[in-house]
Amino acid sequence: QRVRSNGMKLLIFSDIHSDARALERLMAIEADYYFCAGDLVNWSRGLDAMGEILQRRGERVYVIPGNHETAQQITDLCGRFGLNDFQGGKIEIGGFHVGGLGYSNPTPFDTPGEYSEEELEQRLHAFDGLKPMIAICHAPPFGTMLDRITNLRHGGSRSMRDFLQREKPRYFFCGHIHEAAGAQEKLGETSAMNVGKKGYLLDLDKQAELGLI
Repeated sequence: QRVRSNGMKLLIFSDIHSDARALERLMAIEADYYFCAGDLVNWSRGLDAMGEILQRRGERVYVIPGNHETAQQITDLCGRFGLNDFQGGKIEIGGFHVGGLGYSNPTPFDTPGEYSEEELEQRLHAFDGLKPMIAICHAPPFGTMLDRITNLRHGGSRSMRDFLQREKPRYFFCGHIHEAAGAQEKLGETSAMNVGKKGYLLDLDKQAELGLI
C-alpha cells in the first residue's frame, strides 16, 4: 500500500565510538528525526560528551544502546540531555511504524550490551505485525553483506535474520560490524543497510515520489 510520508526525513547512524567530529557532522544535517543505533562510545566511557552534541537536536533524537553501553546508561543519558530513550520503543512517522532495539548478539569481548540469541528473539517479538515497518537495531542479521567481517566470516544475529524473514519490514537499519559500514542489501522485501558513523538520510517524501513506497 502507498504510505503518506508528509515530507519526513530520518537520519539514522551508528557506531560513533566517541568520534565527536563525526557526531557534530551528523547533527549539522537537517532532518525531522535522528536515530542513534548504538555505540556512541567505547566501553561506556564519555557518554556525557556525546550527549552534549546530541542535545542540539534535543527531542528529535532517539537513542538505542549498542553493545558498548547498557540500557540503563542510555536511559540516564536521555534523561540528562532531553533525548528520547528508544530501547524497545515504537513510534509512528509518516505512516510507518518505527521500532528500535539495541544490544548485540554475544561477542568474544564480553561488552556491556549483549543479549543471548534467545533474548533477542523474545524482544523482537514486540514488533510483530507492525506494517509498514522501519526497524532500527544495533545488531545486523547473520550471513548477509551487513555483518561481514574479515576472512568472509559473519558476526551478526541469527534471531535478527529470522525476524526480518518473518516480519518483512520495509526498511531495516543497523550497525555493530564496522567492516560492513555502508553495506546495503535487499533481503526479500526489506531494504537493509549497515549505516555506520556516516549515517543514512531516509527521505520518505522522495521515496514516495519515486514510487518506492
